[in-house]
Amino acid sequence: QVQLVESGGGLVQTGGSLRLSCAASTSITSDNDMGWYRQTPGKKREFVGRISSSGFTYYIQSVRGRFTISRDDAKNTVYLQMNSLKPEDTGVYYCNTLANPVAWGQGTQVTVSS
Repeated sequence: QVQLVESGGGLVQTGGSLRLSCAASTSITSDNDMGWYRQTPGKKREFVGRISSSGFTYYIQSVRGRFTISRDDAKNTVYLQMNSLKPEDTGVYYCNTLANPVAWGQGTQVTVSS
């Protein structure tokens, strides 16, 4: 079974940066379009952005220009570089394939203090 492991979260001040990683146990990250998502308590998981297998990226309006998704196929890893962080970016961040999602990982907590 494919395992996704997110890491890199932490506590930062407004305006700070974090780089999240999503490591897969197989080549699923290189074979598929991958998405990053986030969830806050009491709310549904929210789509944040995606990267296609060819490298095309798309972001929701609220993070566009601040977040960047990249991938390292040799490492079966997808990254989310987050700059100019805001308190509303706080949440648990997950990655998964866009089509036919596999079991969700544990996510990584991002907390942005004001």
